[in-house]
Amino acid sequence: MSESAALAQREPTDEEIRLVIAASSAGTVFEWYDFFIYGTLAGLIGAAFFPSGNETLQLLLVWAGFAVGFGFRPLGAILFGFLGDRLGRKYTFLITVTLMGVATAGVGMIPSAASIGIAAPIIVIGFRILQGLALGGEYGGAAIYVAEHAPLEKRGFYTSFIQASVVGGFVLSIAVVLTCRLLIPEDEFTAWGWRMPFLLSIVLLAISLWMRLKLNESPVFQAMKAEGRTAPNPFAESFRYPGNKKRIFVALFGITGVLTTIWYTAFFSSLSFLRGPMRMDEQLVEIVLFVAGLIAMSFYLVVGRWSDRIGRKKPIIVGAMLTLVLLFPMFWGMGKLANPALAEAAEVNPVVVSGAQCSTDPFAELFDREQTDCGKLLETLTANGVAYSVERSDHLALTVAEEPIALDPSWFEDGAARRAGVLAALETRGFDFSRQSPPLLNVLGIVALLLGLGVLSALTYGSVAALLAEMFPPQIRYSSMSIPYHIGAGYLGGFLPLISGIIVARTGDVYAGLWYTWAVVAFGVVVAWWGIPDGPPRDFEADA
Repeated sequence: MSESAALAQREPTDEEIRLVIAASSAGTVFEWYDFFIYGTLAGLIGAAFFPSGNETLQLLLVWAGFAVGFGFRPLGAILFGFLGDRLGRKYTFLITVTLMGVATAGVGMIPSAASIGIAAPIIVIGFRILQGLALGGEYGGAAIYVAEHAPLEKRGFYTSFIQASVVGGFVLSIAVVLTCRLLIPEDEFTAWGWRMPFLLSIVLLAISLWMRLKLNESPVFQAMKAEGRTAPNPFAESFRYPGNKKRIFVALFGITGVLTTIWYTAFFSSLSFLRGPMRMDEQLVEIVLFVAGLIAMSFYLVVGRWSDRIGRKKPIIVGAMLTLVLLFPMFWGMGKLANPALAEAAEVNPVVVSGAQCSTDPFAELFDREQTDCGKLLETLTANGVAYSVERSDHLALTVAEEPIALDPSWFEDGAARRAGVLAALETRGFDFSRQSPPLLNVLGIVALLLGLGVLSALTYGSVAALLAEMFPPQIRYSSMSIPYHIGAGYLGGFLPLISGIIVARTGDVYAGLWYTWAVVAFGVVVAWWGIPDGPPRDFEADA
């Protein structure tokens, strides 16, 4: 029996459809909130659980913890994909949302590294692993559940609420952090108040479970179960089913690789970029991202509805190709608007570092390796958003507009002293390292550029749940779409902040990390052009 026929036998009422979309989307919002709150509070988490005298290393360790959670998403996809194809869509994502809520609340209860030492980061990593496992089962379950309730002509629109809900989780994480900052004095928020957004996940978990327990199993799964067509081993069959290896390859590189790197660049890279090297006021950055993210949620719904008319392929190809053209200019524009004085100072007073072995090793402290003096100097400049060029020389030197800066030997024994000394010297030559609150017109320009990035993300993401559901046979759909999706999102996307951070640390160019996104999208657009089905949307049977 085809999916459309199964749906026609038991077509959900409008009220049921609204409940399906609301419960699935709310659960997705809450679950992604749980996952994203870690990234939103990266700076405070670094200070609490990964303290280091090297601020670059401290942030990289936080992003490494972020990446660990994503690294376990494929395992969660295999485990919960198997359960979803064998036992049903509904009960599987009840398990995933419970696991996520408990793990997130746990992070808020861990004592700091100052209290329990190395145990603190180890426990944090343990909870991140649980979050990654849970998230590996969540997206596939929610997306498939909505897709299998939706008529073909509205499937892109209905499932686009799931994509918008991912952004919603990010927006909610920022909204909660902003609210906590308003209610809790800054010094207390830094000391303990940052834990409250994590503990809130218990309330969100209760709401999500209440909504999802009211749902019925999807009509497509009910029909398969009644006919005895469920797969005995969905994981193995995902690789044996005719043509499925090609579909998995396309889903991994041509769909997920594109959407996930654009998404994390649009939201997380911009957050880290504005708050870090551009030195914008942290609360202002959160407000800007909140406004842009809230507006951008609607873009995913527009693209999902558009894909119901023109097919799923065109929006993805258009979004990916526009990203290759616009990615760097958008970030250059944000940099100039966020901190025009820093950009102008770097142009008027070029910074040059001369020396031997002038390369940075961001993990030197972690692995007890000796960082060269030149490397230490470069790390300080990079961490504070100062553009520089390197010249080879037998003697270490730092010049600004060809004027030498005296280097105190004590700077290379004490990271805090080096940072204070270098920044003080640069400030006398036109650099401003205070927290920036750009003029309103500049802020509006930053919001506009973030919305542009949101459009690129929506084009490559808005129709994806419907597309992936239509690419794979229903009896192995949960496994077949979850495996490539979470390998792509887990490794290509989840490791993006870490990889981009390492590229920036090694090159000293705050924009160099964008090349990672550009390369993944460039390869992905070729795969997408080759492998995504052309033409109007259709059920899997029509594409077999």
